[in-house]
Amino acid sequence: MWQTLTGIATGLLLCWLLLLATLAIARPKGNLLTEAVRLLPDLLRLISRLARDRALPRRTRWLLWILAGYLALPIDLVPDFIPVLGYADDAIAVALVLRAVIRRAGPQALTRHWPGTDDGLNVVRRLAGLPAASPQE
Repeated sequence: MWQTLTGIATGLLLCWLLLLATLAIARPKGNLLTEAVRLLPDLLRLISRLARDRALPRRTRWLLWILAGYLALPIDLVPDFIPVLGYADDAIAVALVLRAVIRRAGPQALTRHWPGTDDGLNVVRRLAGLPAASPQE
């Protein structure tokens, strides 16, 4: 019985460490992460608007609702005392989901639903792995 519990605990710890390593590798580089944290209120409105857009595929909308649920939880997968990743895990999760959503829905959906400024939209586009928007867009 103890061996089974120890094996499960070890497996969970290894999965958590793998998650930390993945987040550290996938995190936005430079000051982009800081800018994303600053834009979090606009990002939350964007996620809500995209999740309610019936033009997006159902699977994409479910992914957005799962992200919204994760952001609403008071407990994080990465505790806040872990340097850099502790406070940034929400922004990293948003960046990863936005990249997946933009691949499926296209950058037009991002532009159509963005509630903030044009500068903020350019930060979100970079966060999602897209080039900055041209003035015509």
